[in-house]
This record gives sequence, structure tokens and C-alpha cells, in this order.
Amino acid sequence: MKNKIQFAISFLFGLIFINAGLNKVLNYIPVPPDLPDQLVKANEAFAVIGWLMPLVAVAEITGGILFILPKTRALGAIILFPVMLGILLTHIFFAPSGLILVGILLAILLWTLWQNREKYLPMIR
Repeated sequence: MKNKIQFAISFLFGLIFINAGLNKVLNYIPVPPDLPDQLVKANEAFAVIGWLMPLVAVAEITGGILFILPKTRALGAIILFPVMLGILLTHIFFAPSGLILVGILLAILLWTLWQNREKYLPMIR
């Protein structure tokens, strides 16, 4: 039962990031009209840097796919960690209304990183 719950949570977590990455490339989710002005300006600045959003999209899609699969979940978590930090900082400074969802996603990611900590020790040594 524990493995099924863990897989379901990992599957949904991975799908969220796959969807976010695909949206950066395909732009199929409409932008909400009530975004804070600072966030709109930051997104416009990111758009001017032509390679940044595709890079984040590749990291989100790759990390999301790897996170879904149990054998590669540890690698997916490492790939998604810097993306998650960017999401957290964006919501802290520009859109605090989304911090609850970001907190849940961060907790899932940190939990996964903690569960796989033995796999990361060779990188530190």
C-alpha cells in the first residue's frame, strides 16, 4: 500500500512538472489577467533571454519523467531541485498567493531527496 501511495504522489508530482515544461514550449495555458506587475515584467525579461525558458522546460520535462519512474526518481529529484527553488523564490517575492501549493510540492521533493540520500553520498565524497 505504501508503494502505491508513493507512486501516485510521484506520478502526480512528475505530471505537474511535465505539464509546466510543455506549457513553456507550447503556450497552451492562458496567462491569468491578474498577475502582479513585477511578475509580468520578470516573465518578459526571461522571454528576452531566448535560451532560458527552453532550458527550464527541458529540465522540467526531463525531471518530471525521471521522477515518475522509481529507478530514476533520485536523479529526477536532483534535476528538479533548482527549478523548485526558482519557483519558491518567485512565489515568495512576486506571487505569495501560490505559496501553499509550492510548499506542498517542496515538501514532496524534500521528502524524496531525504529518502534517496544514500544515493547522493558519492557526489559529496
